[in-house]
Amino acid sequence: MRAVFFVHSLLADWKHGNSHFLRGIATELIARGHEVLIFEPRQSLIAAQGAETLAGFRAAYPRLASQRYDPATLDLDRALEGAGLVIVHEWSDPVLTHRLGYHRRHGGAYRLLFHDTHHRTITHKAAFSAYSLEDYDGVLTCGAAVRDLYLKNGWARAAWTWHGAADTRVFYPRGVEDRAGDLVWVGNWGDDDRLELREYLTGPVRELGLFARVYGAPASETGRRALLEAGIDPAGWIPNGEVPRAFARFALTVSVPRRPQSQTPTTQAFEALACGIPLVSAPWDDAEDLFEAGRDYLLAHNGEEMKLLLRELLDDPARAVELARAGRETLLSRHTCAHRVNELLEIYRQVR
Repeated sequence: MRAVFFVHSLLADWKHGNSHFLRGIATELIARGHEVLIFEPRQSLIAAQGAETLAGFRAAYPRLASQRYDPATLDLDRALEGAGLVIVHEWSDPVLTHRLGYHRRHGGAYRLLFHDTHHRTITHKAAFSAYSLEDYDGVLTCGAAVRDLYLKNGWARAAWTWHGAADTRVFYPRGVEDRAGDLVWVGNWGDDDRLELREYLTGPVRELGLFARVYGAPASETGRRALLEAGIDPAGWIPNGEVPRAFARFALTVSVPRRPQSQTPTTQAFEALACGIPLVSAPWDDAEDLFEAGRDYLLAHNGEEMKLLLRELLDDPARAVELARAGRETLLSRHTCAHRVNELLEIYRQVR
């Protein structure tokens, strides 16, 4: 089968969760003998990062590449020739989504799916209204709550839950000889002043006096100041393929979902569990029983509880090892990119 993806970015490496997930999906499809074509806009996230980020991407994913395109002028007949499955990410230009729907309606023999990964149906309804999906075969959503919105409101003819996952070809435990510190966090602070990061990351680190390091996109000025005031090393960008080695040099990590996205685990949480590092998470509602809190990871309901749980794991290495073992075991049994490709191919068979 030829699978064609229209994405926000394949190359972006500022802890862009959907890019990381897509890389694992594309690699798995290729390994199974499928042909994969990936299109990303000319003005993608890579423009803001510089060419240096490409080296890390190419080292970790030598079989992947993308084609740059203009959403208004792309020759769809040529781009979609021989395609069996076409998947369009929600951050694609509405011009492209409309053109693809029109192309599908007027003779496209492929199956066309929309991929919603960021809860914009909840948080940015006005922006979402620019998309017209009546000619799409269905929607892949990051969680059941979002799937139910599509079905309840009649926004799509069909919708399926397609959770994130870890690419275990890249994310697996690495051995290191030296330990760098207590806690590492990989993620993006963002331009806003994320109060949840202050409660669940900088506050506990400062009060416990931990040696911690943060990798990811540069924080805002207030965010950077908060890191420094907490004694946290703001290490900046790291190629995503190097994150497993960073995890291996620290005792534990935390997950801090943005509040609108607190119904699904972050991509970084999947990746951390795959790497076998003990994980403590800020609140998220695991209504779909993806993992078991207390067995696979620890759940902190507030900053004070986060502080207590971090101290507990640092003081009890055997407990930390068992937590990491259980979390990785659950991930390998349910939440790898290979599992998601199995689900995707089953959905494809249904819509055929």
